[in-house]
Amino acid sequence: MTSSEAPARSNSRPVQDLIGVAENVTFSADPAALFRELLAAAGMTLRNPAGIFAANTRLLWGYAGALRAAGERAMGRVAPGPIESSRGDKRFADRASQENPAYFLLAQQHLLFSRFVDELLDTAGVSGTREAKARLAARFLVDALAPTNTLPGNPAAIRKAFDTGGKSIVNGLKNWVHDVRHNGGWPSQVDSSEFEVGVNMAATPGSVVYRSDLIELIQYSPQTPETYAVPLLFCPPWINKFYIMDLAPGKSLIEWAVQHGHTCFAISYRNPDRSMSDLGFRDYLFQGPLDAVRVVREITGAPAINMVSVCLGGTLTAIGLAYNAARGDESIKSAMFLNTHTDFTEPGLLGAFTDDRTIAGLEKQMRKKGFLDAADMARTFSALRSNDLIFSYVGNNWLQGNKPPAFDLLAWNEDSTRMPARMHSEYLRSCYLRNEFAQGEFEIGGNRLDPSLVDVDTYVLAAVDDHIVPWTSGYKTTQLFGGKRRFVLSSSGHIAGIVNPPNPKAKHWVSDSLPADPQEWKANADLVNATWWQDWAAWIAERGGEKIPAPDYEGSDEYPPIEKAPGSYVRAT
Repeated sequence: MTSSEAPARSNSRPVQDLIGVAENVTFSADPAALFRELLAAAGMTLRNPAGIFAANTRLLWGYAGALRAAGERAMGRVAPGPIESSRGDKRFADRASQENPAYFLLAQQHLLFSRFVDELLDTAGVSGTREAKARLAARFLVDALAPTNTLPGNPAAIRKAFDTGGKSIVNGLKNWVHDVRHNGGWPSQVDSSEFEVGVNMAATPGSVVYRSDLIELIQYSPQTPETYAVPLLFCPPWINKFYIMDLAPGKSLIEWAVQHGHTCFAISYRNPDRSMSDLGFRDYLFQGPLDAVRVVREITGAPAINMVSVCLGGTLTAIGLAYNAARGDESIKSAMFLNTHTDFTEPGLLGAFTDDRTIAGLEKQMRKKGFLDAADMARTFSALRSNDLIFSYVGNNWLQGNKPPAFDLLAWNEDSTRMPARMHSEYLRSCYLRNEFAQGEFEIGGNRLDPSLVDVDTYVLAAVDDHIVPWTSGYKTTQLFGGKRRFVLSSSGHIAGIVNPPNPKAKHWVSDSLPADPQEWKANADLVNATWWQDWAAWIAERGGEKIPAPDYEGSDEYPPIEKAPGSYVRAT
């Protein structure tokens, strides 16, 4: 180094530090660079002036039609607007949006503007991850600009303010202050005060019979005189607390299985902290489902078990099956996959958050804490459905002054977990970025796993409105494995499609054929007006073995009960 070079390098250090700070701030505010891609897409629309002109012309014609319809309504006539709300959009469901011409016009203008933004993005000609990011950012901004997010533009809030003499506005301000102080400025989604784990959630009786540094294993008390000889192990996603499968009495899949004569076990993951930052994806495989399988077999004496796995828990189970197949291990007799990715070629909306650059930024953030904070992940999922999971609560909590709803599903969703830095990084890169397992490139101990060697019976469930694991992606699991395979398509979304006890609205689609094209499967499937729980109960009974006297003791001499279910790990915050 020459003397003239030294000052330049020392002077550049503050600039590098400033750039680093700027990158950190940018990533914290927009971790997936959604708005950067939106700006890039906006610039690319300039290459298509004809498309811009057509979109603007259609917008102006739409505004003219909306104004004409509002004028006719003002004169007492019934006139349809040029655009209607999409299915499930409740923002303009208040009667004033139809009966009051001014509110009708506001709603029409916003819906037309939303369509205009979509059409502009069409003219940009972007595709892939860039398009997904741009559309997510655009959707978030458009949703934020809805008139129902303001007091004057929300007729229900105006009506309640008059009815309460302004008290609702005061309550709304209190709710807003609370959320700024305690919820990062995001509107609260649920009032969890009515729910308590072990009391009215995760309440199926049982005992923790095994505890390691990563998992607790729960064995549930039998509720029938006889049980099937083949035990049933529930494997949850590590991103959430396990009790999505044991939500509440009457809504618990575990309770349903116990009442149908199965000896049931469930994994409950520890909520990781900095001390677990070096645990990797393979550690979760060996210390999670594979270790639990070992303990269940030793407690029950069964040579093999059946497994039920949810979402990411299913991804681990699938890898575990391929690992066992390579070793000739037949300890898993059958496997059920609920809303699970095994082939990540269709990552759904999460694909916008799992490109290389975003993952690299996430890894940089995780290195500081040693884990991914639960709140960060929860807000990412909320942003995917901003109308339902953010702005609906702006109207309910802040504008109308209501408490957020007391809803068990949302209470569970809020009770999420952290993820160790190394494990989460390896999972994102191996699965979302490189899709290693489906391509036969996932390695353990230097050996590549071949999913086609898996030859156990599988029951694959997907949900038709799932935005986390699109049902067409969940279907791909049927094409990966051998053995007898059954695919069932449930109604509803990612979580409600699982928590689906018998009810008048429950329905599912079934078909015995498994063509390569999921749309062909659905076109030929039969609609059944019942919950898929009943279909699965018959399927798993056929694989449960003979009936034996129900065990009268949880655990064994080697694994005695440690404490009552649901254990300690699920209570850790």
